[in-house]
Amino acid sequence: MRVGDILRQRKTTRVVTVRMNETVGVAAQLMRTSNISALVVKDVVRTEGNTAAGMFTERDVVRAIAEHGAAGANLKVSQLISVQKLVACSSGDTLEHARHLMNVHHIRHLPVIDDFSLAGVISMRDISSAFDDAASHAQQALSA
Repeated sequence: MRVGDILRQRKTTRVVTVRMNETVGVAAQLMRTSNISALVVKDVVRTEGNTAAGMFTERDVVRAIAEHGAAGANLKVSQLISVQKLVACSSGDTLEHARHLMNVHHIRHLPVIDDFSLAGVISMRDISSAFDDAASHAQQALSA
């Protein structure tokens, strides 16, 4: 199975993003209202089109508050992400490859970038569910 299969079968086409110059408080509100735990960060100055510059997660919110107290909500998203270390995959990559990237880099969300354009985001939960579904189908085939 490929990453693109997950995007087609399990995900909506809408990807929630935040700009680098937004505050942690705004990012946290976006995550809460969208019921998600990670946002794709876009840098409107450095990038063109629909390209990811980084990821901002619940862990980043916790780190901001733990290190700066209530003032952490006023920090800029750009102060907490590392743009140079964006880890991504393409829709043609295998789920095994995506899972490997997540494990090696200790991340739970992976932007999917095709031809320099953001195609979506997959999570470790998406990959786990896909593997569970495949195992279930295999078990049903053996039982039949």
